[in-house]
Amino acid sequence: MTKRNRTHLALGVILILLAIGLLILKANPSLAEYIHVDMSWPAWIIIGGGVFLLFGLLVGEPDMAIPASIFAGVGSILYYQNAYQDFSSWAYMWTLIPGFAGLGNVLAGFFGASFRKSISEGFRLIFISIIMFLIFASVFGKLEILGPNKEFILAGILLLFGVWLIIRGLIRPQAKE
Repeated sequence: MTKRNRTHLALGVILILLAIGLLILKANPSLAEYIHVDMSWPAWIIIGGGVFLLFGLLVGEPDMAIPASIFAGVGSILYYQNAYQDFSSWAYMWTLIPGFAGLGNVLAGFFGASFRKSISEGFRLIFISIIMFLIFASVFGKLEILGPNKEFILAGILLLFGVWLIIRGLIRPQAKE
């Protein structure tokens, strides 16, 4: 299947799912009571990311999923911060942005970009983003998942990440210059 065909297929599936959702809401209006979306200003940023993604699919450029994911992801962070008045969380939430770019790479791979390369780069960025989020959220006190000995666990995570990078550098074949 060509890149353009996969992009059109993805757009078709998204539009069909949207149409089914609208028909279900039209057939059973009482369901709308259970679906409450606060349409504050961050929600419009998320919607803008979705429009960006649809535009990329319409013009046959699946790589537009990358900026669309970043756009919608930052909107999601702002939505959370606005809803819970937790603006200090930006001290560690910014570490999710590489993960949003990774998610965009994965989507681009599914929508028609070079599949294998996009998927591997996407998951690498997501992995790095998760590690950074755990470290920064723990340091700035909002993530208690690591428990009272978080300094030792953080040192262990950094040690394992450093060993992984060294092994990866030694095993990975050298690119020709």
